[in-house]
Amino acid sequence: MEEETRKLILCYIYVYDKFVTMILLPRTGLLICSLIQLFLFSCSRSESQTEILTGCEQTELYIDKLKGKSVGLVANHTTVVGKTHLADSLIRRGIRITRIYAPEHGFRGDADAGAGISNGTDPGTGVTVISLYGNHNKPTADDLQGIDIMIYDIQDVGVRFYTYITTLKYVMEACAENQVPLMILDRPDPVGHYIDGPVLEPEFRSFVGSLPIPVVYGLTPGELALMINGERWLANGMQCNLQVIPCLNYDHKTLYNLPVNPSPNLNCMEAVYLYPSTCFFEGTILSIGRGTRFPFRVAGHPDYPDKSFSFVPKSGKSNLNPLLMDQTCYGINLSSISTDSLKHIRSINLQWLIKTYNTMNRRDDFFTDYLDKLAGTGKLKKQIVDGLTVEQIRETWQTGLDEFAKKREKYLLYPDFPVYR
Repeated sequence: MEEETRKLILCYIYVYDKFVTMILLPRTGLLICSLIQLFLFSCSRSESQTEILTGCEQTELYIDKLKGKSVGLVANHTTVVGKTHLADSLIRRGIRITRIYAPEHGFRGDADAGAGISNGTDPGTGVTVISLYGNHNKPTADDLQGIDIMIYDIQDVGVRFYTYITTLKYVMEACAENQVPLMILDRPDPVGHYIDGPVLEPEFRSFVGSLPIPVVYGLTPGELALMINGERWLANGMQCNLQVIPCLNYDHKTLYNLPVNPSPNLNCMEAVYLYPSTCFFEGTILSIGRGTRFPFRVAGHPDYPDKSFSFVPKSGKSNLNPLLMDQTCYGINLSSISTDSLKHIRSINLQWLIKTYNTMNRRDDFFTDYLDKLAGTGKLKKQIVDGLTVEQIRETWQTGLDEFAKKREKYLLYPDFPVYR
């Protein structure tokens, strides 16, 4: 695209934004502005321009909205513009970052899964960091005191039990309660090309499942936030004052390689693609490979009968005292599956879980109660124990998936895949 044309489009966006946000209701105006931005940039895309730009990387679309304001930033190590952290980038541009709010794994992304994160100060910027994990999941009124606008910019993996979306929900809720506008700098969903799994049932809500969505839900953080708002899933049916800065050149058919590992144990794209299937092993007595080079790509236990493959979990940075530490585990090895094969996965694989359950022959203690939280239902465990086939189990998901797919269509910001399963 010619630079002058790009500047002209940006000018149109700016003028329209000012008109909408001044004349229409603020919440409506913010949503319409995001959609207009997406439309104009989609129309301006040239044949040769295929690089995906995250919302964060399109600084010209949001920098003016932050000038002269006290900004809160919900962020972690994935919150980067190129190789520069957004906090550093904004501060260099004269934006006042008042507080940083960190999800699971911490602001720098090196904390172990489930580890408590303390409040502190970021040594790089000197900004106060407030943990939103552990005993303090939701920002309080004091946490938001003096904040004029909140920014949420975290790379997600599009899977319900990945806890960043629960943090997103709590941030939206806190912003709604305290009349703080929220801006989401959107990022692609690496498994946004399908939806699958059981829809979470209300009685199984937890930090690893806080929304009535399937395991794989096919939405970016921005689209999911629009859905949370539109379906009134916040406490007391509240809605937050929400704006989404959309990605450029992204659609739900496009496979997106994450530039930064989203957490310590999702350390490669292969792990990301396998995660919707292999995370269910966290609800069993098997190790999922934490404390090895290939977490979420292996599963094993010292008593597994087939001894052809083994690994030994070790304690280390971001994996302190992993399950079955220092014990030789035998089991299944998925680390040799090619990336090309994994890229085209369009469903959750239950065969691995069922195979290990049948091979271990430990009906009474193979599963833990955590499986129900991960699945968002108590049915999956019972179905496997009762000997249902994969096809029979998947059939029980279908009605929920059909209903979710219809709701999902209302909140899409990007061209969709032709079928959802």
